[in-house]
Amino acid sequence: MVRILSKQPRKQRKARYSAPNHMRGKFLSSMLDKPLREMYKRRSLRVVKGDTVKVLRGDSKGHEGVVDEVNTRSLTLVVHGVSATKSDGTEVPRPVDPSNVKVTKLNLEDPRREERLEVKA
Repeated sequence: MVRILSKQPRKQRKARYSAPNHMRGKFLSSMLDKPLREMYKRRSLRVVKGDTVKVLRGDSKGHEGVVDEVNTRSLTLVVHGVSATKSDGTEVPRPVDPSNVKVTKLNLEDPRREERLEVKA
C-alpha cells in the first residue's frame, strides 16, 4: 500500500487517486464472510471477477450477485444485478465501492490464487 506520512485528508486523497497501477489492487480489497474467514484465516481479500459478493451499503443493500467487472482505474466493482435507472428508463450498471461489499463465495479458477490462500490457512 502507498505509505502516507501526512494526516491531512487532501494528501491522503491525492496519494490514493494518483497511486501507481501496481498498488491500486490493494485498494480493491473487501472483507470475507464468517465461514470464509475461518476457513482461510484471513479477514479480507482482493476482489476479482467471478467472486460472489453481498452489498452492505447503499440503495442495493442486501443484494447478492457475481462481480462482472473490477475497475482498477476508478477503484470500483460492477456487481451483476446492481443497476441504476436513467431518466429515459434504461438500466445501467451502478459501480460499487469494494468497502461496501462482503465476499460470500470465492472464484478459485486461478490456481495461483487458491495456492496463496492455502499457504496462510
